[in-house]
Amino acid sequence: MQSQDVAPRPAPASGSASDPVVDVEQAEAALVEHYPRLVRLAYLVLPPGLGRNRRVLTAHALTQRALPRGRTATPVIPAQSDGREGDPGYAFVRLQVVRTALEAGLPLRRKAWPKRSQLPPLLPQVWGLRLFPRSGGADELALDQRLSALTGPARAAYVLRGLEKLPDSDVRGLLTAAGVTDVDAALDEADSAQAEYALLDSPEFDPCSLQARPTDLMRRRQHMKAALAAAAAVAVCGALLGMPGDGWGPDGAAAPPYAQNPSARAALDPALLLKVPAAAWESSARTDFSVWPARGDLTGDSALLRRALAVWARPGETVQVSATPGTPSGGPSGPPQLLYAGTVDNARVVILYDGLRIVRYAEPRDNTKGAALDFARVDGAGRAEASAVVLGRADGNVRYLTAPWVTKAADRDLLKPGSDTTGLALTGGTTAPMAGPAQSGPCTSWNVLQLTDASGTRLLTDLGELVPARLTTGRPGAVKDASGAGALRAWAPFACSLGAMRSAGVRSVNAWTYAAQPLPDASGTADWVCTRAETWQGGGERVLAQFHTPGGKYGAVAAKAENVPACGAKDPQVLAGVLWKSGTGTWYLLAAGSRGTSSIHASGGVRATANGNLLAAKAKQGAQAELKGTLEDGRAVSGLR
Repeated sequence: MQSQDVAPRPAPASGSASDPVVDVEQAEAALVEHYPRLVRLAYLVLPPGLGRNRRVLTAHALTQRALPRGRTATPVIPAQSDGREGDPGYAFVRLQVVRTALEAGLPLRRKAWPKRSQLPPLLPQVWGLRLFPRSGGADELALDQRLSALTGPARAAYVLRGLEKLPDSDVRGLLTAAGVTDVDAALDEADSAQAEYALLDSPEFDPCSLQARPTDLMRRRQHMKAALAAAAAVAVCGALLGMPGDGWGPDGAAAPPYAQNPSARAALDPALLLKVPAAAWESSARTDFSVWPARGDLTGDSALLRRALAVWARPGETVQVSATPGTPSGGPSGPPQLLYAGTVDNARVVILYDGLRIVRYAEPRDNTKGAALDFARVDGAGRAEASAVVLGRADGNVRYLTAPWVTKAADRDLLKPGSDTTGLALTGGTTAPMAGPAQSGPCTSWNVLQLTDASGTRLLTDLGELVPARLTTGRPGAVKDASGAGALRAWAPFACSLGAMRSAGVRSVNAWTYAAQPLPDASGTADWVCTRAETWQGGGERVLAQFHTPGGKYGAVAAKAENVPACGAKDPQVLAGVLWKSGTGTWYLLAAGSRGTSSIHASGGVRATANGNLLAAKAKQGAQAELKGTLEDGRAVSGLR
């Protein structure tokens, strides 16, 4: 099987002959790409005696502090899974995570200053909530108890064997570099624990998929009262000092804070909610959320609607609030529009729209404790983006509320473009539950929602937010919905890369095959595909340049970037490269630019120049190079990194 490496990076300026030099950018790229794995590694190595909440926060803190301050040399201990093999950046941050996690378990000494990792983390912090991973089964609990009985180095050896798939020789080298003095004893002690390595990938040990519970509410209330009393005293004194003579104070002409605003009061009245007639969309010139009718079996439940509006305006401490990036989470300025109120699985759900945001309120079916409030920005949504909203998720399944113009819904596996779809029943615009995309573990399927209406068929994917993202194909500026057989085949190798775009406020993701490159060993033609995620806020765009060899099931991420115009409607140009190993064992630097690239130049670890938009040059394994391109109009373009 042919292997691929990540995109070439700038060659190091210094370093030993045997150990590669890692700079901050290279380490940061590895940390961001493999952040969930590194945090899981830290969480498993940390002593369980810290408690699950502090253990979660400490794992994130140690991982985020793993970057080098400058350039540093590090021994490369290869990782055993695709995308990390021989990456010195990943080797460095992994070593830092293991070293600091082992230091966190050391006992404090009276005559020595504590190490930073031994103290509670300053950042990240979550006030008023306790965070912990989702509970597993009896097997995971038993494994956690066995790991807690091991010493820190033995626990690290066990985890490096099971999670990182490292042989004992590499585990020995990594633990030695991390400062473990008796590595043999650690390996022998790890041998005493039953080797149930598959359980290390379970949600029980995933500090990136968390549950939240409130802290001690009574104690917090007492502290809050004291803080409010002190704040009131400071406010009174400040007001007295801030009033010169008979003039206005700092608030000027503003009314007292206890005055009632008529619009704000109207926004809390369920009787004033806007309810659009069922057939309004058929005659309206608009096709967005503003013409959705109110649906669900609880649209007449005034008590439920009043609670939803009150929580939106003033969410309490126990309410779990989430918002997509760039979405304000303040209360409504006036009566919003009701889109849905009904029972979804074991919850009562209300969905509201105020022209800018979709707001979802959910509470347990049997009581009002444990309510959740979610915000998603949807301003400027058109017919395609306003096709569906997530009603709820349960047991890995997703249920949607579809637009009134949708006539058919189906479930499709994006990894299998030739397979048939599974029809989803539509009841009052609500779909039957369908399996959501894989959240963790190997990506063996990626289920998307396929909707059909009078204008055609489109695909939407759940990325963990209220509004699913639209999938498109084509050159930037002329994209179309990914619905035909060709579009499905184009998306199949890159479906799993959508996981890198979760929870980023993504509006749409486009896949564009910008180049096709004959392979140097005459084994076929590889595709260069750029996937670009556009967001609702207009910033934070994520771009991936991916490389797919003939016969390969998955594409390989060759380069990635955020907040860049490349591969977009404003600047469709893109240039990326990858180290590729042929079937005969020869390594090559392959690079490709989009249409309009007149030449490509590689410098650093590989020096080569090619006319046109394709470059292929022999290279050594692990070589690092920098790419520069020249467009037909003379403009220079840098390689995407």
